[in-house]
Amino acid sequence: MKESTLKFAIAIMLLLSNIFVGFAQDKHLATDVFYKIRQAEMQTSQIPHIAHYLTDVSGPRLTNSPGFARAAAWAIKSFKSYGLTNTKLEPWGNFGKSWELQDFSIAMKAPYFQPIVALPAPWSGNTNGPIQAQVTLLTQAQAIDSAYIKNHYNDLRGMIILILGQPLFTSGPEKASDIFAPRATRFTEDELSKTDDYYNYTYDQIHALNDQLRLEEKLNLLYEKAGAVAVIHSEAGNTYGTVFDESFHSYQSKSKVPQVKMAYEDCQRIQRLITSGHPVELALNIKGSYFGNDTKAYNVIGEIPGSDPQLKDQVVILGAHLDSWSASTGATDNASGCAVMMEAVRLLDSLHLQPKRTIRIVLWSGEEQGIYGSYNYVKNHYINPSTGKPNSEQEKVSAYFNLDNGTGKIRGIYTQGNTAVKPLFDQWFQPFHDLGATTVANKYTGCTDHTSFDWAGIPGFEFIQDPIDYDNITHHSNQDNYDHLQIEDLKQAAIIVASFVYQAGNRPDLLPRKPFEKRLFEWDNLAL
Repeated sequence: MKESTLKFAIAIMLLLSNIFVGFAQDKHLATDVFYKIRQAEMQTSQIPHIAHYLTDVSGPRLTNSPGFARAAAWAIKSFKSYGLTNTKLEPWGNFGKSWELQDFSIAMKAPYFQPIVALPAPWSGNTNGPIQAQVTLLTQAQAIDSAYIKNHYNDLRGMIILILGQPLFTSGPEKASDIFAPRATRFTEDELSKTDDYYNYTYDQIHALNDQLRLEEKLNLLYEKAGAVAVIHSEAGNTYGTVFDESFHSYQSKSKVPQVKMAYEDCQRIQRLITSGHPVELALNIKGSYFGNDTKAYNVIGEIPGSDPQLKDQVVILGAHLDSWSASTGATDNASGCAVMMEAVRLLDSLHLQPKRTIRIVLWSGEEQGIYGSYNYVKNHYINPSTGKPNSEQEKVSAYFNLDNGTGKIRGIYTQGNTAVKPLFDQWFQPFHDLGATTVANKYTGCTDHTSFDWAGIPGFEFIQDPIDYDNITHHSNQDNYDHLQIEDLKQAAIIVASFVYQAGNRPDLLPRKPFEKRLFEWDNLAL
């Protein structure tokens, strides 16, 4: 037999073995429907339209802000136009302050004029009009030493405090060689095969973070008591004009001191000027406004009703978080995920695909402050609050699918240690190997909304996405805008999500589950 003939025969045998293995795993794989979904998305995609309205039109979407309300109202209007039912804003609990930035400016005025790249931290205190003040420097060690701050009250009064970040390329996450590395990347097949646990915080780490946030609040109150007029933070990661503006506890803060995040390069120039004997003055204006008396926060919900009388009470849920930080318009974090999920249900409706189970889409709020929207949703719906155990509604949820790792195409999925679903997902991905989606990782990933379902004993899954420039440029930064979206990647993601949701909604059985672990419900004790 010729080598080429042998290779062809082996390929046919492998293909047939995959098919037979697939039928052994899930005899009802809807490959014909997958093909229809793929064709429809490539010909009639609404991803650009959805992403534009969630970002450019709605603006920044801090939880409980007017920007979030604009996006939520538009999403509900869109759900109705898709033919979804039970569309609503559902309150999940009390959140707190509604805040939106109204005006901001910053510039160096002495020893010469120069614009500065910086942003106010979310929920920052106001300057109550333009101010101009001299800058004083604090190292990281000094800035977290409450005794040092108390002993230097007179030195801080009337000053703008600039807290110095770590020197670039000498410590921290970046190395000198990183400056020559590409800023956007895709996973290689080798990297996918070695996918590690990604952002899976332990409870010790969560408690450590909570302790850090409490310390920051204590320090901000000390700065305010000392009479500082503003506090500026800059870290080594704020490079190339990129500023990361997350401020996890600030919506709870009692401090009214203005807070600013500054680009690393501007911070270093100011430091060099001051240390060489040249005083620096900054002009600063921050005006943020609070809106309304409603302190509740809301998730956005819509449904495609199930078509089978016996299975329609069972549910497959897909979702992404609608809230963002205020530095930009939250495109890759996470309008991208919302656009994909909205497009997935639009595809199912437009193709008149009505699975046997009910399909529910939920766009979450409060994710950025501690996955509050999804966590409280599962508590409100699926957990007995008096016992902490799952209720009968929990037993009817087949799966939750989440997308929240940027704008890259889907390359696989994390099982959260649910080994029983791996052969199913391996089979479901086979029709999309040509689109680069091949990996089912029996590992955990955290820090987004699927973990809430995992904690509640419901199969919750996060898709693996190509990193592109998510971690080093767009995530929580002033660069997180529409122009950093990879539209073709998001189309690919919508095809896969719609297909997975349809398959989960139409197969005879619910997806396999892990044992429920009641001990995981410790989040209530944390004040993030």
